[in-house]
Amino acid sequence: MGVGGGSVVLVGRRVVFRDETCPAVIQVKDGTITRITKHSTDVSRFPPHQVLDCGNYVLMPGVVDSHVHVNEPGRTAWEGYHSATRAAAAGGITTIVDMPLNSIPPTTTLSHWETKMKAAEGQCWADVGFWGGVVPGNAGELRKMTERGICGFKCFLIHSGVDEFPSVTFQQAREALVQLVGTDSVLLFHAECDIGETVTEADPAEKYQTFLKSRPQEMEEKAIDQVIRLCEETKVRCHIVHLSASNALPMIRAAQGRGVPLSVETCHHYLTLDADKIPDNATQYKCCPPIRDRNNQERLWGALSEGTIQQVVSDHSPCTPDLKLPGQMDFMQAWGGIASVQFGLSLFWTAARERGYSLQDVVRCLCQAPAAQASLHHRKGAILEGHDADFVIWDPDETFKVEESMIQHKNKITPYLGKTLQGRVHKTVLRGTVIFQDGQFCTEGPQGSFLFAKGSSSLSRL
Repeated sequence: MGVGGGSVVLVGRRVVFRDETCPAVIQVKDGTITRITKHSTDVSRFPPHQVLDCGNYVLMPGVVDSHVHVNEPGRTAWEGYHSATRAAAAGGITTIVDMPLNSIPPTTTLSHWETKMKAAEGQCWADVGFWGGVVPGNAGELRKMTERGICGFKCFLIHSGVDEFPSVTFQQAREALVQLVGTDSVLLFHAECDIGETVTEADPAEKYQTFLKSRPQEMEEKAIDQVIRLCEETKVRCHIVHLSASNALPMIRAAQGRGVPLSVETCHHYLTLDADKIPDNATQYKCCPPIRDRNNQERLWGALSEGTIQQVVSDHSPCTPDLKLPGQMDFMQAWGGIASVQFGLSLFWTAARERGYSLQDVVRCLCQAPAAQASLHHRKGAILEGHDADFVIWDPDETFKVEESMIQHKNKITPYLGKTLQGRVHKTVLRGTVIFQDGQFCTEGPQGSFLFAKGSSSLSRL
């Protein structure tokens, strides 16, 4: 189904809107939703070749994953735009937002961002937005990048893992926030702080519990307390990425309750994996902050249900095999990052449906909230007239086993290999064109465009 200046109609019996799931007919022209007719499946006035009948599959907005490390240019052996966006598309994701670090150069200046877009040009199977980075000394770049349409910025309060993207002090974070006053931009925080040594040489490095002990909840609590202070002082939107520590939830809840513009995400691995079940040297499970125990996990689910946590993302952060070596390398040596972008929808649904979550909840957590956080909600994250015609068509009742042969991202190391998940993606539609169908890509080449924050005058391509 290609549009390319034409029109097409989608009809479904289970179409997921913000407020209800119902039958609907959706008309698309030039990649945009032009008309929605709810509580109807009548397409009799349309030529059959123009109609995509979704049958009893779920028709939902394309997933928005706002936390993906693509790493190109510079560390393209780890991941690249071609492979990362193919993995996204295979998982029903029509939009990713690329993190500013792990590429060389990192996205910390306008010129570096232009370098990154040139590297990505013509490679993207999904639409791509970009986060900028806040590092020591680049506060003067932030306004220029905001005006150009960067989705927002990210900083680290602890070593990032790569030397090209140094961490900032709280004072430097404050300087960045001052630069963003009066904009609608957002500063994302990797919210962990050093608290001194917590493990010794006597702690066995092959044990996951040793790594977990090295990144206690107190590291997140200390950082989040300071982020709340900065957010409350400057009134600039702040966002906690990959929240792992449930002990920080009371202070987050209290801050949001008094109107502090603070949003929070967590990740699929924190909601689906259990620290007590991770084998020795199983470095495919290592990430920072770490996966914690089942009780912590349930508290995160509770915070997601009540809205203290708004969104769930992958934090897809792969690397080359020599930096993980599962079964051989110990936890204290291995790279910290989990690869999962392709399976986010199924991972979330497998665990969420057991807890009574609805299809509207899936849209809220995986589509609407990430799009809003990245200032892309004018185009993405919901089935609305005037929005991009991005959809995922999937069967929430069908199960499948994660096998290496189906993995589209570049390096196949993932903790989900061999696991059975519920919810299979059958079609992914990007701006009116089916780009993925039943395990196969459907277009001759990548169809993705670049995305810019609401209010920007930037074009969709360089």
